[in-house]
Amino acid sequence: MNEILQAKQTVLEICQKLSAKGILMGTGGNISVRVQGQKAFAITPSNYDYAKMVVEDICVLDYNLKAIEGERKPSVESSLHAAIYENRLDTNCVIHTHQVYASALALTHTAIPALFDEQVKFLGKSVEIVDYAPSGTPFLKNNVVKRLRNHANAYIIQNHGALLLGPDPDRTIFNVQLLEKCAVTYLIALCSGKNVTKVPAPIREVAFQLLRKDEKKVEKSNQTQEEK
Repeated sequence: MNEILQAKQTVLEICQKLSAKGILMGTGGNISVRVQGQKAFAITPSNYDYAKMVVEDICVLDYNLKAIEGERKPSVESSLHAAIYENRLDTNCVIHTHQVYASALALTHTAIPALFDEQVKFLGKSVEIVDYAPSGTPFLKNNVVKRLRNHANAYIIQNHGALLLGPDPDRTIFNVQLLEKCAVTYLIALCSGKNVTKVPAPIREVAFQLLRKDEKKVEKSNQTQEEK
């Protein structure tokens, strides 16, 4: 199977899995996968029902958003996905959702601190807020790019939703679910009115270095493949 077809099929499989879990509904959100060995990615089409989607509906673009495959209009957030793949070589999959509890925090501009070891190891030291900008605009893309320097795998976009990154599709799906777990537990803890404790700084640093170690391996592999 060639790399482009594999990426398209993987995007479709992610859509099906997240739809079955109730995380994706209707046409909300967008999903992409890096095409291995090429400066390109497969991404969901714009405003198209996940329940009807087939592999032929998936679009493939290069980093300049030039169409390689696909008859449908690609997601309005395609430039954002391209920017992530260009700036984060440790990322092979990007999932943008409107998942409920993370979106609730998006409305209150509330970042998630380091609540659990697992969160830091897979999502980063904290889940930061990306400042609001209209969907599909260069302003939103630029706001996201500014945050990518922290090497986290999860972000909350103000008044919008969630953005998850990962080294592979399974890990990125896992990150989507882990973010929702952190969001709902943090919301409940805040509602209690009691002090919310965080993972101690030394432990947080150890867990984050494990994340960075994994990221560097993927980054090196992708860099090698793109240079061939």
